[in-house]
Amino acid sequence: MHNSFSTMALTSLLHLLLLLSSLHVLATVARATPGADSLAGEANSISPKAYLVHYWNKQITNNLPKPPILFSKGSPLTAASATIFAEFVAKGAISDHLLSFCEEAQLLCFMNSSSDGVAATNDRKAYQKGYGGPPAPPDTIVATDDMKVNGGVEQGEFFRESMLKSGNVIPMPDIRDNLPKRSFLPRCISSELPFSTSKLAELKQIFHAIENSAMGKIMAQTLGECEGAGVQDETKRCVASIEDMIDFATSVLGHDVMVRSTESARGSKQEVLIGLVKRIEGSEVSKPVACHQSLFPYIVYYCHAFPNVRVYEADILDPKSKAKINHGVAICHMNTSTWSPTHESFLLLGSGPGQIEVCHWMYENSLIWTIAKS
Repeated sequence: MHNSFSTMALTSLLHLLLLLSSLHVLATVARATPGADSLAGEANSISPKAYLVHYWNKQITNNLPKPPILFSKGSPLTAASATIFAEFVAKGAISDHLLSFCEEAQLLCFMNSSSDGVAATNDRKAYQKGYGGPPAPPDTIVATDDMKVNGGVEQGEFFRESMLKSGNVIPMPDIRDNLPKRSFLPRCISSELPFSTSKLAELKQIFHAIENSAMGKIMAQTLGECEGAGVQDETKRCVASIEDMIDFATSVLGHDVMVRSTESARGSKQEVLIGLVKRIEGSEVSKPVACHQSLFPYIVYYCHAFPNVRVYEADILDPKSKAKINHGVAICHMNTSTWSPTHESFLLLGSGPGQIEVCHWMYENSLIWTIAKS
């Protein structure tokens, strides 16, 4: 026990020394950079999270409460560390300080085990299957055997609009977010990092992703999805900062917007009772913007907008006690005429393209932007 304690203490001490050494190097680089004093002085006066509040207030015209689910994912970096790490990125030296960068910025790094296939749990189920895109690969489908039906589709994954009615008992799919906890980077850093398949080799070098590593495959997979062609009438963009997400949403909807999300994952993989249901008026006309997480070292969201959809909010209750256990957001696609006849929603619901509308829940940590006045 004494040896174990000594080992832990030594490890902590080495970690502290490494962190202090890194900060010393950061400060030295900043002092040696022409104009860095004025730049650092300006940036040090406000943290990324404080700047985000300022940016939101500047871009969003209403006074509704700021969405906690979005702001909780903001960068934890201090103003000083954000400035210095941005300098490292600009100089191409961030890979030399990856450990401190990943720890301070709360990133996902060092997944370097060799892997024949990446079992990534991207929230692709919602935006690929629920929005008319190709089915998600089998390794992204998480469902117990008793919840699977035709073709491996999970019960409750898709449903008809008429099923979203107060008093109905319906199966809830697994809406849990299984991705590792990470944070957004501030835009001053994310905008300077490469983000394309053509720059994949550079990305692997930055994040120390060895050949055939899980991390390398994860980055390639997400970049491929972001660069892929959208389906018909889809307006899409992958965003690597909250500022980017705000810009995309307001470019589609205008500046009087709000963010909605399913409150939690409670009720997953069980029967639930639908309570009070509210249709968000105007959602068919305003092309709401849905954003779903993708797996990457820092948070990246795949955001897109579709016409002919209806957005609903519903209280989700326990069927026995009638107690409220969740508050869900659901989207119904009213025009499925361009969807594939083999789309998994039709396998589950027993219909075909253009014959029915298809609805699904927004999964945990997915976001839907709508016009606020609606």
